[in-house]
Parts: sequence; C-alpha cells; structure tokens
Amino acid sequence: MSVPNIEETVSTPSTPKTRRKSRWVLWALTGLLVIALLAAAGAYLGYREAIRLRLAKQDSSIALETTTQFQLGLADLAAKRYDTARDRFTYVIKLDPSFPGARDKLAEAMYQASITATPTFAPTPTLTPTPDLRSADELFNQAKQNLASKQWDQAIATLDSLRKANLKYHSIEVDGMYYVALRNSGADKILKLGQLQEGLYDLALAERFGPLDGDANGYRTWANLYLTGAAYWKVDWQKAVDYFSQIYPYYPGLRDPSGMTATERFRLASIGLGDQLVASNKPCDAVKHYQAALDLSPDPQAQQKLAAAQNACSGPPKPTAAPTSATPSAQPTGEATAKPTEAPTATPKETPTTAP
Repeated sequence: MSVPNIEETVSTPSTPKTRRKSRWVLWALTGLLVIALLAAAGAYLGYREAIRLRLAKQDSSIALETTTQFQLGLADLAAKRYDTARDRFTYVIKLDPSFPGARDKLAEAMYQASITATPTFAPTPTLTPTPDLRSADELFNQAKQNLASKQWDQAIATLDSLRKANLKYHSIEVDGMYYVALRNSGADKILKLGQLQEGLYDLALAERFGPLDGDANGYRTWANLYLTGAAYWKVDWQKAVDYFSQIYPYYPGLRDPSGMTATERFRLASIGLGDQLVASNKPCDAVKHYQAALDLSPDPQAQQKLAAAQNACSGPPKPTAAPTSATPSAQPTGEATAKPTEAPTATPKETPTTAP
C-alpha cells in the first residue's frame, strides 16, 4: 500500500514572509496606478493650458488686427475712400461685434458713399485716364529710378501701371520694390509731412509684402499714440498729457496736419490740465503742470498762472499767537512775578477817577 504524498494532500500554510510579499506587490501595483493617473491628469492639464494659451494668443491677434483695421478705416474715411472704409469697418465688426465706434463709423462710411455715389447717367464728355503704353521693361526701369531718387509715390504709381500691364512680370522683385516704396512713403508721411493717417495706411500696405522693421514699427506706434492723444484734446486733459508725455521726449517734432508738434501739444495740454485743477480747487496739483509747460517754453500767461497757483497753494500767512500770561513757566521767576503785579495795580487807580 503506497503512502500518499503530503505535498499533494496538504496545502502550504501562509507564512508572514509570503504575506509581506503579497502586500508589497499590492502596494507596487497601486503606486503604478497612481503614477499613471497623475501622468494622465498632467497631460490633460497641459493640454488645457496649451488650449488656453492658444486662445489667448488668438484673442490678442484679433485685437491687434481689429485695431489696425479700424485705424486704417479712419484713414480711408478721412481720404474720402468711403468704399474701402466701409469694407474695413465691416471686417472689424465681423471679428469683434463690440469694437467701440466701429458701427458708427460704418454708418458714416455708408452714408458718405451713398451721397457721393456716381450718378446713373454718364456725364458728357466722359473723361478717361490716359493709359500708360510703356512696355513692362520700361516701367520696371522707371520704378527703379524712382526708388533710387526716393520718389516713393511716383514709384508706387509706376509699379501699379506695371502690374496692370503684366501681373507676372518679375513678381518677386516687384513685390520687394512695393515694400521699399510703401515702407519709406509711410515713414516720410509720418515723420516729415505730418500725414499720420496716410502714413499708417502705407505701412499697413507694406506689411502685406513683408514684415515691418523695428524703426517702421516704432513710427507706427508713435503715430497711433499721437492720434489717440489728439482724440482727447479739450475732452480729457489728463489723458492728453499722458499720451503726449510719451512722445515728445523721443519725437518732439512729430505733428499732424494741424502743424502742432508733440512738444507743443504736451505744453498746451499741461496748461489746460493746470487750469482744470485750479478750477477744481486743487492749486497744489496744478503747480507741477504749469511748471512742466514753462520748462519747455517761456509763457507770460503760464507764469502768472503758476504764481497764482503757488500763492493759493501756500495760503494766507498764519497769524502768530501773542504771548499770554497762561505760559509763565517759560520766563524767569522774577519777571513772572513782576508783570502780573503791575497790570492789576494800574487798573484800580484809573477806574475810580474816570467813573464819576
């Protein structure tokens, strides 16, 4: 009779060592699961953050685009390019329906376009521009000469004729010539001619052919600051001062079609702000603004206003208090006893003689 194998009939009992091993395996699996969950959560949060940054960048790009197009629309409106202005304001509203002033300017552009529309009947005789019959080669060489002599507007007109004659003629070189002409035309209009809106328009067109350089971007920034400050003229002197204070230290001669430089704008705005503060019973605050105006240029009227503000700020002289007998402790003991005894003795002697 065979003896049964003990290992086959009796199960191996659980020992503390095997229990510790099983517990360690369980903790390891749990740790791996937690790590996997954390990694998944981190990836999700990173994805959400990337989406947020992308949306924020998109919003910033939209804000920049709408602001630029709105400014260009204002330039078109001022230049009586009403159809172009209408298209720009429509585009701004499409990107940002709540853009301030866009709907009003769109209505103005549409109204101006309607009252200046070409009548249905053709006037007699009908005048047509003389076509430029020069060849593409001649126009191309002429545009080069215009650029070399810095005749930017003539170069743009010649390039327009070239594009009408042959759209594909040296297209890459013509694009580069357009960029140079428009970029420099915009810079000259802003810095030399005081045509800020027209200069901004040319720079915007140049940007279609290539990114603007740092200097051109600076000209655009200063022009926008000037136009914004001028929009607050006589409406909000504080904001006018704030804007022109940023311009005149760097471009003191920057001006608009009125001929007023950024320096003169800042000076007059400072006087206007000082007058406003004096009227609001704040002469001390007005002093620094009058002084800022006088630091730029002598002005007798501003000097008088400064003096008046300084006097009002300091106020009338305060009367000095006469010494009284209430403070005898500061005097020597002998004087303190002598003065009170003299005053009472004089009064009784006089009152009996004058009473009858």
